[in-house]
Amino acid sequence: MQIKFKNQTMKLEDLPLDVGYASERVTLQDANKNPYAKGGQNGQTQLFITTPFIDEAFLEELAEINAILPHGGDYIVTANLIVANDSHTNPHLEKIDFLIDAEGEFGDFYGVRLLGEPLDFELTKALILVSKDGAIFYDEFLNDLDEKFNLETLLRKITAAQLCYTGKGCHE
Repeated sequence: MQIKFKNQTMKLEDLPLDVGYASERVTLQDANKNPYAKGGQNGQTQLFITTPFIDEAFLEELAEINAILPHGGDYIVTANLIVANDSHTNPHLEKIDFLIDAEGEFGDFYGVRLLGEPLDFELTKALILVSKDGAIFYDEFLNDLDEKFNLETLLRKITAAQLCYTGKGCHE
């Protein structure tokens, strides 16, 4: 997949996981280097937001995402902003955890690492929604890093991911 940024073209190092595939539990770090396991089945809907840079426009977009996320009640969605390395500054968002892919596990497994200048080895701008059963329910990979995510679709997919999961296996 080709990714554009300021008249330059990069590509993803690997193919991203398709919707329906099981997500992998990976270890990420917070800004203080504390480990956090994310992904896999944990009984919660998980939203992963990856980005190669954090600028004012992206912070505004994160605020819009935060505003549409269900908080509390029966429909909790954990949200995580994931970057490739510790050169990024934690934006200290109230309900979106800032995590670093220090060992490269997330980039490897989810197929979000960029190759090529100017953002070589950073994570691309993407949304990955993992349902309560640990499957990738929705993703959005932007072809141009200056584009904004489709938040209307994201909200519909979050609602669908919440409502389709019953907590029972398919044979019950």
